Amino acid sequence: MNILIIGATSGIGNSLWRHYTSEGHNVAVFGRRKKLLQEMEANCPELTHTECCDISGASQLESAIASAHRRLRNIDIAIICAGTGELNPLLDIATEQDTIATNVTGWTIAVDMLYLIFERQGYGHLVTVTSVGGLQPTPVAPSYSASKAYQINYTKSLRRKARGTGITVTEIRPGLVDTRMAKGDGLFWVMPLPKVTAQIAKAIRRKSKCRVVTNRWRILNFILRHFS
Repeated sequence: MNILIIGATSGIGNSLWRHYTSEGHNVAVFGRRKKLLQEMEANCPELTHTECCDISGASQLESAIASAHRRLRNIDIAIICAGTGELNPLLDIATEQDTIATNVTGWTIAVDMLYLIFERQGYGHLVTVTSVGGLQPTPVAPSYSASKAYQINYTKSLRRKARGTGITVTEIRPGLVDTRMAKGDGLFWVMPLPKVTAQIAKAIRRKSKCRVVTNRWRILNFILRHFS
């Protein structure tokens, strides 16, 4: 298969790249850090194709997706897990703008471009990585929780749009994962990355509509949806 991962230089995206290349799939990886992308390509040159871009830069992102599409010729699975989130209780405007530029504006360009590619192909599997944090507003990171709520609802809209087509839309909704995105004091239920990766890959393979990872976070997801 040909797989595209946006946000692949660290965390969940990087772990998924390792998983899919270990299975022999071609993977186009996107990220901002050129050195890390070069290291990834050197580690697995026959299966890794790199595109250096910042998801918050519209022209960069559009060019990178077009370039990857030309190189792969067709895309079977596209996974969007690029994102940012900072604790911002003092409401620093620049921090909020950065989060919106990445998690809303850039993210929307990415999912729309890939969905349209799948429409032209007549098939494809779009996977978005959102967050349980999108179900509960938080005063210490308002733009993060709001942007994840946006992603959750946008993914649901695309899933409805895809009905009756050859396109599958899957939302992966993690709780806290042991990556640099997990911030704050007194964090609980922080899940190990390998376990999360295995459950995500399984959900993608099964073409699940929505998968909360890991299982214990499904409990909190249920509570937040029905009782908050």
